[in-house]
Amino acid sequence: MKKLTGFAVLLFALSQLHAQSNDTTATVTGSSYKQAIGLKFPGGLSITYKKFVTDTHSIEGQLTEWNKGFRVAGLYEFNFYTFKDVDGLAWFVGPGAHIGFWKEQYSKDYNSKADVGIDGIIGLDYKFKEIPINVSVDWEPAVTLIGTAGFTPAYGGLAVRYTF
Repeated sequence: MKKLTGFAVLLFALSQLHAQSNDTTATVTGSSYKQAIGLKFPGGLSITYKKFVTDTHSIEGQLTEWNKGFRVAGLYEFNFYTFKDVDGLAWFVGPGAHIGFWKEQYSKDYNSKADVGIDGIIGLDYKFKEIPINVSVDWEPAVTLIGTAGFTPAYGGLAVRYTF
């Protein structure tokens, strides 16, 4: 429970920092794309869709298949455009949730058919200026609350998306 409370406090503090930086920094330009769809790997193969709901806040959905099953995750991301010398580069952080389903042989091993939990994400996001391509690299640790309860640090990876 202490980890969850600390995680919540960290996300609140980052959101407050983000709000203050938007109020006081004229160099925050926001996203150069509105939505993107593509693939993310390793840790399985994911279809990833990212949509900006404001200039600096986005939602991301991921559908991942891997050797032991599949997983659906939804994330809310705070995007920080603080790299003044590199247009299109941002770092992001945010909370999310997931539900995963084990393949039959693994559901017996883990004594669970499905897992439900919370996720966090932190990473870098870059939109190429001349072409409609976005790449990002991130780390997405998860805490499973229902099913095979525990901490999983292994999610995340490299995403390549078409922007529109």
